[in-house]
Amino acid sequence: MSEKRCVTINPPKMCQPMGAIYAYLGVHACVPLVHGSQGCATYPRYNLCRHFREPAELATSSLTEDAAVYGGRKNLIEAIRNVHARMHPELIGVLTTCLSETIGDDVKSIIRECEEELDGIPVITASTPSYVGTHLTGYDNALKSMLETLAAKGNPNGKINIVTGMINPGDINEIKHILQVMGVSGIFLTDVSQTMNSPIKFPKPHYPEGGTTLAEIGDAVNSLSTITLSAACGTASAKLLERKFNVPAALGAMPIGVKNADAFIQNIARFTGKPIPAELERERGLLLDALVDTHHYLYGKKAAIFGDPDMVAAIVRFCAEAGMKPSAACTATPHPNFAPQIKAVADEYNCKIEILEGSDLFALQEVMKKEPVHVLLGNSKGKDLANDENVPIVRVGFPVYDRVGAFRYPIIGYNGSIYLLDQIVNAILEHKYDQQKLHQ
Repeated sequence: MSEKRCVTINPPKMCQPMGAIYAYLGVHACVPLVHGSQGCATYPRYNLCRHFREPAELATSSLTEDAAVYGGRKNLIEAIRNVHARMHPELIGVLTTCLSETIGDDVKSIIRECEEELDGIPVITASTPSYVGTHLTGYDNALKSMLETLAAKGNPNGKINIVTGMINPGDINEIKHILQVMGVSGIFLTDVSQTMNSPIKFPKPHYPEGGTTLAEIGDAVNSLSTITLSAACGTASAKLLERKFNVPAALGAMPIGVKNADAFIQNIARFTGKPIPAELERERGLLLDALVDTHHYLYGKKAAIFGDPDMVAAIVRFCAEAGMKPSAACTATPHPNFAPQIKAVADEYNCKIEILEGSDLFALQEVMKKEPVHVLLGNSKGKDLANDENVPIVRVGFPVYDRVGAFRYPIIGYNGSIYLLDQIVNAILEHKYDQQKLHQ
């Protein structure tokens, strides 16, 4: 579906700095440093805190009007020195914004000016202006920069690199469960499962536990392979490892639903030579049983899905596997794999799916008015759309800020797919009963 409007209305995407910050926060004892105005740090921090209900430690160079004329060199050097003196991090991750990119600051040369003062603490930079790309681009740019800076070629480690992308702690824990059952060690690029879901401890530690260590990031170049959970924010990093360090890459679909979870586990087995254990076969059987149990509730029900392209494509396929009719798939992030994946589902399950690529929720609402659906799946940005069209919404993706705890539960793998299936069915049933009460 092509749009002729000159304005975007309610886009289901976020800016590059958000994605870069997300990647940096998955590194142990890393402080993201936003080279821009205070608002460019406050907005991402606000969304992260609302989604995770956790403090998000960010720093900023706090550029003001004079920086637009004289440049941000002075502010950035002072910010790096302050972070080093007050936080004592293991890594400082600098990311640029619209203002610093438009000024034209040579961030790498500015960093070199103060390297000797940092006691060997690495400072890396990612180019992440908001006026191009989305949060997925920012994640990939930050991760690629980390790999380029920290790579340390050594002996083969027998591990699998997992490029997580912007998924939740519950999803990462589910992937860890799958690897553990298969007896495989993984390096997560990067890992927010503990850094953004940490317990209260006394005394409060300086940094939360967990996160990918610098040594693990450097060791990623010695792994057996790289598997991405999101091609839209993992391709550049995976291809860097493949091209420069001969680490083969599998740019697979997000492992939601039967077929995609099968493919993910088969990739692990192929790269490691490990057999697929009976425990995972049992979990797969439980997912199939759940699909059978709920088929009479979902058969023929129409769904609209929006969000990041890989998540949307995977959920579209899962809805079709459950007997539903996905009728609209919307993403604000254009990606060459998106439309072909949706069309493949439409052909395989003989259904018509409206594809909105590089689009917004205004366009999705126009489609839903013409073709009403039974359920909407997406993040909290869709709550007003759901209210307007009187359909239930199942909250998935990032950010989810009008419900508590969504980040704790997986939608990935067999177990996560069962949870997602339950959420869809219960949302439809609850809405149905509410409507019945309304008309009594």
